[in-house]
Amino acid sequence: MATFSALTAARRWLRNRAMGWRRAYFVHVWGMSIGEGVSISFSAKLDQAHPRGIHIGKDSAVSFGAAILTHDFVRRLHVDTYIGERCQIGAHSLIMPGVRIGDSCIIAAGSVVMRDVPDGSLVFGNPARVMETGLVTGKWGVILDRVTRTAPPAPKPTVAEQDAA
Repeated sequence: MATFSALTAARRWLRNRAMGWRRAYFVHVWGMSIGEGVSISFSAKLDQAHPRGIHIGKDSAVSFGAAILTHDFVRRLHVDTYIGERCQIGAHSLIMPGVRIGDSCIIAAGSVVMRDVPDGSLVFGNPARVMETGLVTGKWGVILDRVTRTAPPAPKPTVAEQDAA
């Protein structure tokens, strides 16, 4: 058992060092603004067409397969994308150019965020919608408290809207 824990500790140490080097590479070579304590998965994609436009607040986490974009080639758009402090960007989420995600937000796996997200929100879906507000999160978006339970339910489509679909 001691061998397993020593091996695990060595892997953790090596991974933490590699994450620190990667953060330094993004900040110093690409000019991205990435806060202290940020965890970015090795398979996450950060847009390098306009790298200075990526801003990630301290103690946030970007999970595997997530993509953060700062440009739209078709519209010739290069804008800044902001992720607040203590946020969690779920696996395979897509953050579109120009979006501002507030502090203490959780973006669920597979979400496509096309609009700004207010502080303390849980969002999911395609397109992503706010499903819960009033979250208080700690490092890497771990939920510490919920001030309010749920966002108001989405309005149901009318009969005319259902027939049109």
